Amino acid sequence: MTSRPDALAELSAAGVAVWLDDISRERLTSGNLAALIRDRHVVGVTSNPTIFDHALSHGDAYSEQLSELALRGVSVGEASRDITTYDVRWACDVLRPVYDATGGQDGRVSLEVDPRLAGDTAKTIAEARALWWMVDRPNLFIKIPATPAGLPAITQCLSEGISVNVTLIFSLERYGEVIDAFFAGLEQASQAGHDLASLASVASFFVSRVDTEVDSRLDKIGTPEAAELRGKAALANARLAYELYEKKFGTDRWQALQRAGAKPQRPLWASTSTKDPAYPDTMYVVELVAPGVVNTMPEATILAVADHGKVRGDTVRGTYEQSRKVFQDLEAIGISYDDVVTVLEQEGVSKFAASWQELLETIEAELTRE
Repeated sequence: MTSRPDALAELSAAGVAVWLDDISRERLTSGNLAALIRDRHVVGVTSNPTIFDHALSHGDAYSEQLSELALRGVSVGEASRDITTYDVRWACDVLRPVYDATGGQDGRVSLEVDPRLAGDTAKTIAEARALWWMVDRPNLFIKIPATPAGLPAITQCLSEGISVNVTLIFSLERYGEVIDAFFAGLEQASQAGHDLASLASVASFFVSRVDTEVDSRLDKIGTPEAAELRGKAALANARLAYELYEKKFGTDRWQALQRAGAKPQRPLWASTSTKDPAYPDTMYVVELVAPGVVNTMPEATILAVADHGKVRGDTVRGTYEQSRKVFQDLEAIGISYDDVVTVLEQEGVSKFAASWQELLETIEAELTRE
């Protein structure tokens, strides 16, 4: 009997960095994160407010730290920074060997700026600086949303030598602006004397939420033509994002930065667990394989890929015309791409802001109880 191929190893060999979309004190204390790195080819970690709120709401892994914070009488805002930076700093240390082995390409851990600041450039920059200083690890990413106010914050943080994970990207137009903000940040960093080789960035392009929004609109239309388009928009959007990545990182502007030691800003596929049970649970992984990308997955998706994922090599390049046709067909039956991505960006910021508020309320309740 032949053994099943290691799909996660195949994914890595095809140029896809496998990252875990989760963090908790329990994962760290139990050695679970270290085991995923050792056994499941995990080379990075992302976090968000929803993940931290879930971690604090389950189990008692944070009890000791909460007791100490309550004794010190710290504010809820300070407590949230202390708790989240503690976990992220620890995860950075667990992943440091990966960071060193890959020359800083992987081994990264992401920590998000308070999403309630997404509309305020100056506050986003100030918070990013504070988090960068608090964690104090070279393999940290500061997550900044790709809102209009976030774009200049991305450039400014990179110019100061802060590595950035740009989050909540839904539209191709916004993604182009994100890449331009990245280029500008590196150019300014170079002028300021920073070592570009030590700077890194990823651009987190959200996947499954596109299908969730588009499919709900298709279901309301209810025609056979609409049904035929279900589950196609998210992959098409991500694949066209990769086409844009190839174009932008083939320009003279990028090549000048590359000569100065810069690494490309890799596309990162986020929100890659399927939300519709009708779709294969590995769809947003095996259908988005291309060189030089990151796929950040919940543990359940990582395990699903390991168990039954079929990696078929590059499933992105060569699909661009077919992907454009998906959006032409959607427009033809009355679904506006621009409206879909605008709704998704607004909802994305609102959802993370609500999760952050829930996190603060959870911490406040725990501090009061201690």
